[in-house]
Amino acid sequence: MKTTELQNLLATSPAPRLLHVLPESVFEGARLPGSVNACIYEISFREKVPAIFPGKAEPIIVYGAGAGSRDAQVAADLLRSEGYADVTVYEEGLEGWRAAGLPLEGHGTLPSGPQAPDGTYVVRTDESLIRWTGRNLFNHHSGTVRLAGGDLTLRDGKLLAASFAVAMDSMACEDIADTAINRMLLQHLKAADFFDTANHPLATFVMSSCEALPEATDGSENFRLGGTLTLRGVSRPLEFPVVVGADGEGKLTGQAWLDLDRTEFGSIYGSGRFFRFLGQHVVNDIIHLHLKIHASRA
Repeated sequence: MKTTELQNLLATSPAPRLLHVLPESVFEGARLPGSVNACIYEISFREKVPAIFPGKAEPIIVYGAGAGSRDAQVAADLLRSEGYADVTVYEEGLEGWRAAGLPLEGHGTLPSGPQAPDGTYVVRTDESLIRWTGRNLFNHHSGTVRLAGGDLTLRDGKLLAASFAVAMDSMACEDIADTAINRMLLQHLKAADFFDTANHPLATFVMSSCEALPEATDGSENFRLGGTLTLRGVSRPLEFPVVVGADGEGKLTGQAWLDLDRTEFGSIYGSGRFFRFLGQHVVNDIIHLHLKIHASRA
């Protein structure tokens, strides 16, 4: 349904009812006159609708953000699956109605994503964590390693500087239940064969560049960080995409998923690039990492 069709329908008597399916904060900011609200993003959507529309034969026009957002179509499909017989989607949505200069109800301001204020942010080491997965030909192991510290600097909404330290001797393995075998693996990983934590207890990353990714959408990687990773006393350039966001209460969060080639930092144990006839003793060069970093304003 297009805007002119909807205008004509709303001029009839009785007019069909309008269901705004975006969050309540959007509904309070702007809505088509006479609309009611049930947010399709909430798992309680199915339970809320019968209280609003007890009669399943009643004509309902569903709308959401507009072009490029599938909110209204998903809501309409769900309503039909629940037995509502007369459901129509207003495809142009809130955006189309506003663009046509038509009247709206609400206080007039639509919510935007929370913005982190400028300043220095300190890593919350109790909440931040790196998860690792290492593999060989027949198996894999996974666990965690803690951050020892770090800080970030924001100015004009841009990340100007960032540095992090990882406590390599905090490595833990989560998938081996046998205590003795678990301890043996960790001793092996901390030894000179792998990460030599006695001589290099910290790994560090110092950012040198931060590029915004223009095609990013909510929940996808929105920046690319570049910098220098120092591990086992060896420094190498490292670049990887991250998801960075704020909670609106002075907390900044970043997450990243990346594959790291351990052999570039001198950890060559079991690597087929450096040894022959490894057989079942081969260990993959690549370690998969999931970084989750929380920081608060200093």
